[in-house]
Amino acid sequence: MFYQPENRDRELLPHDPLKAIVAPRPIGWISTLGKDGVANLSPYSFFNSVSGMPPLLMFSSVGLKDSARNASDTGEFVFNYVGQNTDKAMNESSVPCPPQVDEFEYLGLEKASCELVAAPRVAAAHAALECKVTEIIEPTDIDGNKTEMVMVIGQVVGVHIDPNVIRDGRFDVSLAQPVTRLGYLDFGTLGEMYEQVRPSWEGKTHNP
Repeated sequence: MFYQPENRDRELLPHDPLKAIVAPRPIGWISTLGKDGVANLSPYSFFNSVSGMPPLLMFSSVGLKDSARNASDTGEFVFNYVGQNTDKAMNESSVPCPPQVDEFEYLGLEKASCELVAAPRVAAAHAALECKVTEIIEPTDIDGNKTEMVMVIGQVVGVHIDPNVIRDGRFDVSLAQPVTRLGYLDFGTLGEMYEQVRPSWEGKTHNP
């Protein structure tokens, strides 16, 4: 089967498979603080790490929703790790609250203070990354037309980790139990884990 995204057979594929093909994806559970002092908390499906050094993260919003607007106004946001212990709260925080409603209070979710940014973090999250905004990008399509997406990129300036998920000097994902987005209404949890050592070029020959 082949199709161009704009010409998808909607009888055969009524739901866009692209979000399921590019998966699993980490969930960007983003907390921000508005200029009015109201906290916002919302999950983003389009989220990932951009760079290791400097450590950069991005989340992408369809339009200038509360999180992106707050990040733009204040220059700050926080990424909260979604594990199985916060899965239900993450999903409930996707409710389309009006901007004047604090999702933490609405959901009865405990806040914790950050060290370097004003926005709160989710107290129960196994990790939280305090970020300062470096860029806000409005992506264009191949014809140069602006899309409705707003991409927010931030540099990690502070790291919070629950000591209970550190083992042998590592952030142990088998203990943190991440929840990922799989497209449609599907989410996934951690499956089998294994290590692979990167191959070294030195001393090897190439046999085409």
